[in-house]
Amino acid sequence: MSDRWDPAAFKTRVDGVLRSFLDEEAGHLVAVDEALAPVAEQLRSSGRHGKRLRAAFCYWGWRAAGQPGSDALVRAAASMELVHAAAIVHDDLIDDSGLRHGLPTAHVALEAVLTRDGRRDTRAAARSLAMLVGDHLMVLAGRLFTTSGLPAAYLARARDLWAALARELVAGECLEILHTGGRPDTDTSLKVVRYKTAKYTVEHPLLIGGLLAGATPALRDTYRAYGLPLGEAFQLRDDLLGLFGDQERTGKAGLDDLRAHRPTALLAETWKAADASQREWLRRLLGRGDLDETHLRDVRRLMRELKAPQRVEQMIGVRVERATRALDAAAIPPRARRALSELAQQATDRIH
Repeated sequence: MSDRWDPAAFKTRVDGVLRSFLDEEAGHLVAVDEALAPVAEQLRSSGRHGKRLRAAFCYWGWRAAGQPGSDALVRAAASMELVHAAAIVHDDLIDDSGLRHGLPTAHVALEAVLTRDGRRDTRAAARSLAMLVGDHLMVLAGRLFTTSGLPAAYLARARDLWAALARELVAGECLEILHTGGRPDTDTSLKVVRYKTAKYTVEHPLLIGGLLAGATPALRDTYRAYGLPLGEAFQLRDDLLGLFGDQERTGKAGLDDLRAHRPTALLAETWKAADASQREWLRRLLGRGDLDETHLRDVRRLMRELKAPQRVEQMIGVRVERATRALDAAAIPPRARRALSELAQQATDRIH
């Protein structure tokens, strides 16, 4: 592979690794029994989407520590995308989301198959199958990582952090569930952001790449100083797009966060600025399953009036600046610094 950083070429390589790996695993499932074909298809489809940011952060965690690119490292980096795929299946199941990337989510797609096959308990069965797909994807992430072709001594360096990644991802999801429907609070929302998304999106992949490469403690500190605020900025952007983005571009239903009454920072900032009557109106609205586009327009209007989106934009800007400042002071190769700077913009200057 050329030493020049080409995001599109890197994505193509990661896509190829995932497609081959998941096709093989799906084949093993179908070999057990043909009835598992719909489950196998959900495994395959889980690897078809995404910008491959997590793989890219892992790759540049390795490269910034002075190691050259390699096929084995790309396979190890691709495993970060299976962690994400597992989290998506579980998250969509927990939130009962119907769309992801403009397509039916795993449990919805499985329910359609079961309904077509004439089953009666389709919803419960489909949700159970989707849960198992998510579980299997997390297991497969570990398998792809450990069979990447990197030396066992390198892989051992990242073992503890891999465990922390899984633990903190579960903790973040649990925190969101526990705070869903509660009184909106910005500090609580940011803690959910930190553990549910920020760490496994940027900080952990970057650190895993660095640990594989034998990064020094000082360099790992730089990765943390860059990775955590950038991961938070990534999810804050996602929350803004979830409510204000074009569904044709985001592939998600704009009302999902309101119907679920999720603890987003955007909602918390709206609540904090609202007066008593506005809070009462929000209280009657949040968590309802019958919300429509009129409700969405009204919520957007209130949020804009209270300048909540602007404050979230400021949070994003502060965090991106903090992340890029950490790079400025780091002793890393210029090519790696440029790539990480570009990734910071790619992660946060998004329209979907």
